[in-house]
Amino acid sequence: MAGCSETMQTSGSAAMMVTKGYAFAPPAFRPFCARQPRLCSTGGQVKQVKLSPARRAELQAVNSSVNARIKERSDASAGSADDWRVPTKEGDCEDFAILKKSELMKRGWPASALLLTVVTLGGQGHTVLTVRTDKGDLILDNRSGAVRNWSQTSYHYFARQSQSQNGKWTQIDS
Repeated sequence: MAGCSETMQTSGSAAMMVTKGYAFAPPAFRPFCARQPRLCSTGGQVKQVKLSPARRAELQAVNSSVNARIKERSDASAGSADDWRVPTKEGDCEDFAILKKSELMKRGWPASALLLTVVTLGGQGHTVLTVRTDKGDLILDNRSGAVRNWSQTSYHYFARQSQSQNGKWTQIDS
C-alpha cells in the first residue's frame, strides 16, 4: 500500500501537514497499544477541530499542566528500553504526548484529531502531540509551554499516526 496517502493541504492561511504514504510505527507503539487501545485510536469522523478561543485556551492549559507536573526522565536513564506509558510522575517525550492526548480526550476532544507525531531536531528523535484544527496543525510539546503551529517549530517532521487507518502511521512531507 505504498501508494496510499492522506494528503492534507493548506486550509485558508493555516498550515496543515501533508502526508505521503505509510511509515513504520515506533517499535514501542505496538506494545503500548495492546495495553491502551483507546489512546492509540484515531478513529472517528472529526478530522479537524473547530478552534475557538476557549478550545485554544484548553490546549494551552493541558500543555502547561502536563509539562509542569510530570518530571522529564528518559527510559534510558531509568535503565530500560523504550517504553510508552501514561505517566503519573515522570516520563519521556512520548509519555508527555500520550498524557496530553488522554487529558484532551477526557475533555471531549476527538481521538481522530489527536495524533502522536515523531520529529527530529539535530538528529535526535522526539515525540509531540499534533492537534488537527481548522486553524492549522498545532503542536503540544514537553519542550515548550507554547502551543504553536507545526510550521513555526524548528523540528523536522517524520511521521504521525494515520487518521484514516487505525494503528498505522504515515510519513510527513516536510
